[in-house]
Amino acid sequence: MITTALTASLVRGALELEPTELGLVPHRLPARARAQNTDPRLAMAEAQPAGVRLRFRTRADVVELETRPTKLVYAGAPPRPDGVYDLLVDGRLAQSGVVEGGSTLTVDPRTGAGSRADGPTGRVRFAGLGDGRKDVEIWLPHNEITELVALRTDAPVETVPARGRVWLHHGSSISHGSNAATPSETWPALAATAAGVDLVNLGFSGNALLDPFTARALRDTPADLISVKLGINVVNADLMRLRAFGPAVHGFLDTIRDGHPDTPLLVVSPILCPIHERTPGPGDFDHEALAAGEVRFRATGDPAETAAGKLTLEVIRAELERIVAARQDARLHYLDGRALYGEADFAEFPLPDNLHPDAAAHRRIGERFTKLVFADGVFA
Repeated sequence: MITTALTASLVRGALELEPTELGLVPHRLPARARAQNTDPRLAMAEAQPAGVRLRFRTRADVVELETRPTKLVYAGAPPRPDGVYDLLVDGRLAQSGVVEGGSTLTVDPRTGAGSRADGPTGRVRFAGLGDGRKDVEIWLPHNEITELVALRTDAPVETVPARGRVWLHHGSSISHGSNAATPSETWPALAATAAGVDLVNLGFSGNALLDPFTARALRDTPADLISVKLGINVVNADLMRLRAFGPAVHGFLDTIRDGHPDTPLLVVSPILCPIHERTPGPGDFDHEALAAGEVRFRATGDPAETAAGKLTLEVIRAELERIVAARQDARLHYLDGRALYGEADFAEFPLPDNLHPDAAAHRRIGERFTKLVFADGVFA
């Protein structure tokens, strides 16, 4: 087996690679942004490599990747399955595997506080790929921090250029991939593969919160197409009122435009989420369900408080549509998230935890986004 040095030329979708004693940790926020963040949940989310993959060309029949994963454990909740590694050959999913063991990060779901215990490295092995020349991608687990240690193959590896236009996307846990089956089957990954674009996914679970350092990361990242999916986290975090939300969105878009004055930019409002359509946050775990070993969410706000400026998804959608129209930017566009997942979709694919779509709904959203945005829409 040939060991190939893991370098930035082999990694797609990460904004920065942090050297460690063992190898490299992909990050989806740069060091400057990480230094300005004080939320442990965002620190965990940006280090989970959603949309990050190794990409290379080879004749190898066997590919082996050694990593040290960090398994996420929610105190009081049932164990989570191991993160999945997807291997694509010439753009098609060929095999999947897991790396057992590794480190653990135990998180208190009430506070977000966590404690880490280091563990050993492990390997995922893909064999029977054939000896023909092919483009290989290994999509890293979207929900598991992954320290890259070594890439081994039974034939030499060469780097390949980006597959097409670069699509830079920012969103919440749904964009991050919560409840998707595998990393190449999150809705942004499915849309990117179908459209033949090179994805950079800055979807951060619980943390699409209009942070200025995230806006600057979007500003400074080269891209041909940009989308931002905003709203659900602002509601379920109960972060701000309507008076603050509008200016914050304008400021977020202004910062992106500082680095991308002419790039097509799409603002996407939240998909349907019945618990927050007319009920403001904060959102919370359903603790009775958690005690029974199930993860579900609930809205705890008072609908009457919307008159005082508390935010619901209905309020968010109206405000985002108003803002996009008011900016009079010919390359700025708005998409109602319910066109991706609405009432009919909810009837067919209910949100299993009241908040996140399941694997089938991820596929539906990916297909809809491909059609509405890439095939017939602003990114066509």
